Amino acid sequence: MLYSNYSQAYRQTAVETAPPGKLILMLYDGALRFLQQAEEALVEGKREEAHKFLLRVQDIITELQVNLDFERGGVIAVSLNSLYAYFLRRLTEANVRKDPTPVREVYGLLQDLRQAWAEVVEKSSQGVEQKINGGLSLEG
Repeated sequence: MLYSNYSQAYRQTAVETAPPGKLILMLYDGALRFLQQAEEALVEGKREEAHKFLLRVQDIITELQVNLDFERGGVIAVSLNSLYAYFLRRLTEANVRKDPTPVREVYGLLQDLRQAWAEVVEKSSQGVEQKINGGLSLEG
C-alpha cells in the first residue's frame, strides 16, 4: 500500500512538472497502454474490462481534443481535431460491437502520431539546448 502511495505521488508530480510537449507524449503513452489492455480484454471476452479501458482511452483522446489551440495550431489543429473525432467514433464502435479491429486501427494511427510528436519534442528540446549553449565553445 505504501509503495502505491509513493508511486501515485511520483506520477502526479511528473505530470504537474512536465513541459507541455512531454505531457502530450505521456497522454499518448497512456492511451496506447489502455488500447493494448482493451484489445487483450476484447480478445479474451472480458467485456466489462474492455469497456473500462476503452472509456479511459476516450477520456484521454477527449482531453487532447479539447485542448487543441486552433489559433496557434492552424491547419494542424484542425487535422488533429478531425483525427481525434475519428478515433472516438472507432472506439465507440469497438465498444458497442465488442470488436478489437477498430482498437487495432486506432492503436496503429495513434502510435504513428506519438512517434511524430516525439520527433517534434526532441527537435524542440535540441533547439532550446542550442540556445542555452549558443556562443559557448569547448575548444581552445
